[in-house]
Amino acid sequence: MKTNLSLTAPSQLETECLVAVVLDQGDKDKPAPVMDCGDAPVRDAAKDVLASGEVTGKIFETTMLYRPAALQAKRLLLLGGGKAKNFSATELRKLAGAAVRTLKGKSIRSFAFALPEKGATAADGVRAVVEGAFVGNFDPDYYKSDRKDQKVDAVTVVARGDQGALEQAMNVGRIIGEAQTFTRDLVNEPSNRMTPTIMAERARKMAAEVGLKCEVHGAEKIKELKMGAFWGVAQGSDEPPALIVLRYEPAGAPEKPHLGLVGKGITFDTGGISIKPADGMEKMKYDMAGGATMIGVMRAIALLKPKVKVTAIVCATENMPSGKAQKPGDVQIAMSGKSIEIINTDAEGRLVLADGLCYARQLGCTHMVDAATLTGAVVVALGYVNAGIFASDDQMYDRFAQANKQAGEKMWRLPLDDEYKEIIKSNIADIVNSGGRWGGAISAAMFLKEFAEDTPWIHLDIAGTAWMEDSKPWIAKGPSGIAVRSLIEFVRGWSA
Repeated sequence: MKTNLSLTAPSQLETECLVAVVLDQGDKDKPAPVMDCGDAPVRDAAKDVLASGEVTGKIFETTMLYRPAALQAKRLLLLGGGKAKNFSATELRKLAGAAVRTLKGKSIRSFAFALPEKGATAADGVRAVVEGAFVGNFDPDYYKSDRKDQKVDAVTVVARGDQGALEQAMNVGRIIGEAQTFTRDLVNEPSNRMTPTIMAERARKMAAEVGLKCEVHGAEKIKELKMGAFWGVAQGSDEPPALIVLRYEPAGAPEKPHLGLVGKGITFDTGGISIKPADGMEKMKYDMAGGATMIGVMRAIALLKPKVKVTAIVCATENMPSGKAQKPGDVQIAMSGKSIEIINTDAEGRLVLADGLCYARQLGCTHMVDAATLTGAVVVALGYVNAGIFASDDQMYDRFAQANKQAGEKMWRLPLDDEYKEIIKSNIADIVNSGGRWGGAISAAMFLKEFAEDTPWIHLDIAGTAWMEDSKPWIAKGPSGIAVRSLIEFVRGWSA
């Protein structure tokens, strides 16, 4: 999708459709819709319909006007932005996605978005519109034989301000939007078309295109590194595992910090011997979303060029039942030397991450973030709205929380109190891989903390948010690309 910037007055821009935001400045029970556009002819074109009471400004409300008077646009789409006092870049991002999804359903391939004056600076607003447009333009129906191409080809953001600063913001938004789309594309593929080998090849191809270093290691290297936790999961599948390492080492970057991004790459999760119920198992193709997130983040980092060293590690494998698969009661020795009693083979994500975190430390990473569709328990705790954040270091968490706010993604911090360590004690080994039902997301994080050791570390449990269970006005049902934007902001915040 092409993105363009225009400093022309919105009323003078020739376009298939001009999108303008309507905000509600009224009280709770009495809406007072107001067009948030500095161009008088655009406000005049909508004056009558706003006065009629048919438009309230409710979030995502759409009203289409054809051949609007005194406008060069063929259509004017009034898009409700909700209460004016609550309007921010987060709502604006969603409105851009909603505009794309509304218009492409009408086979409109290009449109212009009049940037509202409230809620964000011009630069932040331009970036939010571009990011949101990419989110809205993705659809998951890859393999339908009668699939209709309804992609929006071009979006023009109409704004006022310094052209250089706005173009720079647009470029950043485009890179981040494309990275999120790249991640969603990986997650959307069925597991027979996204094996560990294919995932590694996609990472390698992307790295070559953007100038990252990429290494892909197979079973022999995994065994050589003594990654017993990772191999314990991989040994049950006929598909070979892949240890994917992406490196971004810009000239002039200091030796420290060296950021490590570790992703869970389970390309299909049956649960192994502790097999999952058949109902809903098809969704388990998404269990590599954490790994796909890190690959997408690295794509953006390579193009945005922050002055900070970053290494991404993705441990990719299937989790399958077979005569070779690990069994409940087995003991695996992780790369760090810790012994792990396998209680539940469906608690496999933490096993591959354990060796991924250890390897990141071995490669010199001074600060680490992992992302994984790790536990159903985080969905019980937070539903499908917030991802779970766990952090071993408050200062690092504060940095991430600021990045998360800028990115407009919903996440909630959960505890890592020492008392929870009791849950993962084993009688035969150092720790168990499953602490049972209570506090399941926390016990999984406590398990990972054993392998992060003293290195400042954040764990993102995205099990409830990596997949949209239903379509929303701004985003399709399917992979969401959660955490890509937050992690990009987090990395950029460390730039020297």
